[in-house]
Amino acid sequence: VYIIAEGCDNHLGNLDVAKEMARQAKLAGADAIKFQHHIPDEEMLPDVPMSDNFNMPLYEFLKKYALTLEQHIELKKYCESIGIQYLCTPFSWKAAQELNEIGVEAFKIGSGEMTDIPTLKKMASFGKPMIVSTGMSTFEEIDRTYKLLRDMNVPLVLMHCVSEYPPVYHDINLKVINQMIERYPEAIIGHSDHT
Repeated sequence: VYIIAEGCDNHLGNLDVAKEMARQAKLAGADAIKFQHHIPDEEMLPDVPMSDNFNMPLYEFLKKYALTLEQHIELKKYCESIGIQYLCTPFSWKAAQELNEIGVEAFKIGSGEMTDIPTLKKMASFGKPMIVSTGMSTFEEIDRTYKLLRDMNVPLVLMHCVSEYPPVYHDINLKVINQMIERYPEAIIGHSDHT
């Protein structure tokens, strides 16, 4: 079992908080901690509609709280120094390029980007493992992403995921993992948990 703790942007732009999150994840026994690399102008329009789970527009939230690339570099070094793997989700092609340049070992792809075939294809060209969440996706959509990444010989993990925060317990559907193991034999199958 390989456990990835979710750091997300819960540090609210404070690098010391992000480091403490990594330290606590290590103490809790996690193998890795995953953060997010946002470049708001690369991934959305400034007037994106307001979400119910934020008290400010997402664009403004990310402009205010996203870590800079320099902060990600320092956070990655800190994670290495304490013995926990640093992972990060890019939300744009430019963010993926920057993470690749700083030596991220694998790319974590969020459910919302799982069907972005043009960007996934470019990211796969780096040849690094990809961990792809599948929330909100149909099997046909997962099939398409699986085929693309396997044809490009990218080491692949597909994460069963329910995109409810938090999910109602009867929606979790853990037995879908068995179907994914059978349907995607050349991928490692994991579970992205929001319970």
